[in-house]
Amino acid sequence: MASLVIAEHDNASVKPATLNTVSAAAQCGGDVHVLVAGHNAAAAAAAAAQIAGVAKVIHADSADLAHGLAENVAAQVLAIAGNYSHILFAATASGKNVAPRVAASLDVAQLSDVTKVISADTFERPIYAGNAIATVQSSDSVKVLTVRTTGFDPAAASGGSAAVEVAASVADSGKSSYVGSEIAKNDRPELTAAKVIVSGGRALGSAEKFAEVMTPLADKLGAAMGASRAAVDAGYAPNDWQVGQTGKIVAPQLYVAAGISGAIQHLAGMKDSKVIVAINKDAEAPIFSVADYGLEADLFAAVPELVSKL
Repeated sequence: MASLVIAEHDNASVKPATLNTVSAAAQCGGDVHVLVAGHNAAAAAAAAAQIAGVAKVIHADSADLAHGLAENVAAQVLAIAGNYSHILFAATASGKNVAPRVAASLDVAQLSDVTKVISADTFERPIYAGNAIATVQSSDSVKVLTVRTTGFDPAAASGGSAAVEVAASVADSGKSSYVGSEIAKNDRPELTAAKVIVSGGRALGSAEKFAEVMTPLADKLGAAMGASRAAVDAGYAPNDWQVGQTGKIVAPQLYVAAGISGAIQHLAGMKDSKVIVAINKDAEAPIFSVADYGLEADLFAAVPELVSKL
């Protein structure tokens, strides 16, 4: 049977996490179909149809799906779930909100944070903050997965020519309603999609120092800004910058960690980065165990000097 990928989109374009999820679905065997559930989302459906490896796009359009409310999206997935052996979500805030509702309604186990597809019924996922990898085999007739996007290369966003099929939209569940949203505006790349990330830790000492020291480096590298949980909890950086087990999982081409000791919870969120650069004056800091390049130095001297050399 085919696999169904639940697209993440903004009603105009498909978000990068969907491309990684399509790659995971292709490894499950069978055709790959993509569900685009939204409102006035024809452009997003057309973009999904261009993804390499996608055989069909199912487009459900309704005002009740405009804001991706979990109850309504889950109901839309369940309306067509009987046609699929695998239902895949990206392991993002949105995917983690909808997937459990689908799995519970189907009375199957959810397979969370899958990083590797071994076969159609066997998968790998990290446990203990990524310090161990569990191999999980599912006997459920339908496998509901959330996919850790850092574990799969993205499918090509162009080159496909899938047919777009319009599906009847489900009625509003009435269980929740959209009130509004406050979206932080940021000229920098999105953290989970950035190729370069500059992160700071509690050693920076204050929000002012965080901005003074780290912002010039991020500007020079065209990087997204990140932070450790300790820095976020101390108020040095906003919550949406947090990288780690309880923050965002990232795998950029370059990750620069300044003043971050490297607790396992932080390492779980960034250790798949292609190149890791650590700056810390503590030679025993755990971050050096995963760093490709380590500089034992005071970040308040080293980072400005690095900026001056770039």
